[in-house]
Amino acid sequence: MDVRNLLEQAKELERRLRETDELLKAHETHGSAADGAVNVRVNGAGDVTVLQLDPQWLAGVDAAQATAAILAALRQATAASRSFRDAERARLSGGLQLPDF
Repeated sequence: MDVRNLLEQAKELERRLRETDELLKAHETHGSAADGAVNVRVNGAGDVTVLQLDPQWLAGVDAAQATAAILAALRQATAASRSFRDAERARLSGGLQLPDF
């Protein structure tokens, strides 16, 4: 076994993981609900970056309706984010299932 080659491969994988992390942080997905009154953006790392609520819509709904719409938009955006993240990880690993990182 060539230890030097193994170390070089590990360094290359580490570099590619860092690049993928940066790509994930830069990529944003969108979710919306209540006919666009609720808008959410989530980056590829799963962080919510934007939450916008239409004040006129918000004034006309009760707390349960607002909560349901916000959750729907968040679920939509996070599902799209997760899908993007999984596709990038599969590309990086050649289809090998990687644990969350």
